[in-house]
Amino acid sequence: MFPNRIDVHTHLIPPFWAEELKTHGGDPSGWGAPEWSPELLVRFMKEVGIATSILSLTAPGIEGWHGPERVDIARRVNDYGAKLSKQHPELFGYLATLPMPDVTASIAEIKRCYDVLSVDGVCLHSNFDGRYLGDPAFDPLWAELERRKAVVLIHPTTPPNVKILAGQPSPMEDYPADTTKCAFDLVCAGHLERYPSVRMVLAHGGGFLPYVSTRLAELRASLQPDRSVEQLLANMKSFYFDTALVAPSGMPSLLAFTDADHIVFGTDYPYASEKVSKTFTNNLDECKQLKPHELEKINRLAGTLISRLAAIV
Repeated sequence: MFPNRIDVHTHLIPPFWAEELKTHGGDPSGWGAPEWSPELLVRFMKEVGIATSILSLTAPGIEGWHGPERVDIARRVNDYGAKLSKQHPELFGYLATLPMPDVTASIAEIKRCYDVLSVDGVCLHSNFDGRYLGDPAFDPLWAELERRKAVVLIHPTTPPNVKILAGQPSPMEDYPADTTKCAFDLVCAGHLERYPSVRMVLAHGGGFLPYVSTRLAELRASLQPDRSVEQLLANMKSFYFDTALVAPSGMPSLLAFTDADHIVFGTDYPYASEKVSKTFTNNLDECKQLKPHELEKINRLAGTLISRLAAIV
């Protein structure tokens, strides 16, 4: 066991948010809400060897709230998460929730979260009300994130107009697909070049991106030869990829696409249950494609992205 892992992909469930979600559309993914508390999380961390968990609000986030209500719930969630991080700075970090797709309100909340709450970064979902992150209307938001040299966890959510099949909630296959769609949208929009100081972490090993990267690059270049296959692939490799729900089946594709310098440890706890999170963590530890020093780097790499955690790297 590695006792100093940094988990970049852990979720918090503020009690007031979970209660209000019931009257604000619920969870359209069909997954449902697990049990969560800071105490349960700390127990899990000790059992898996996690020193620090970077908390974020998962999908559906605050999409069920509208207008001023969405701004208000974002502030309340951020106050809750930042308070946990301030009370236990070695145990918890926090990535802010933004009232997207309202760009003006989101930029204001970024400023408050960084300047007042001292958050560690931002969590953005793959789409907001059906609009993906490469949308030109979001450019001012990305400019502010660039100015902050922000760490951004890009977490999938339910794609627009998706039909959820019986026994197949969206987190099973729709979420990886939406991560892939969002990531390639950012590549096509040129965001990896335009905002080079933003460290973008793709959840769940990047969805299907490592597996289909050559397909995407070759086909995009054949349709619009403004950028070469090599440029497109280099842009895709600029992302960071977390290990939540990846090993063992996803690791060969991920490691063929990138290396340990761009892979960070993640669990997706508690939406990936304690049992599931432990299974995938054990799968990672036993991954035969990884050398011991590579596994150690992956387990602690998030500390190089979040500067205040450098002491435990």
